[in-house]
Amino acid sequence: MARFDVYRHPDAMLRKHTPFLMDVQNDYISSIDTRVVLPMRAATMAGTPMRDLNPAFDIDGLQVVLDAPAIAAFPAAELRTPVVNLRAQAEHIVNALDTLFGSY
Repeated sequence: MARFDVYRHPDAMLRKHTPFLMDVQNDYISSIDTRVVLPMRAATMAGTPMRDLNPAFDIDGLQVVLDAPAIAAFPAAELRTPVVNLRAQAEHIVNALDTLFGSY
């Protein structure tokens, strides 16, 4: 598992609104059973995104919005194969986290 890996949501029912989860946990913390994730909501169901807090991405042809305020711990065992890694978009992702936590 790597920081900024994106996984399909393992729950098929929740996947309709939240198709993906993004791992934002530090790569060096791998011995615990959970990973810190940000939900990635389908843009059509996400409402109006807030500047900086909800960057948009295209994942597998689907427009999604990062829902930084819904940050959560998720069982690592349920995150299987990453779909993509968004390390190249780290500036936008970290900016959303900084906006959420007031580090800007």
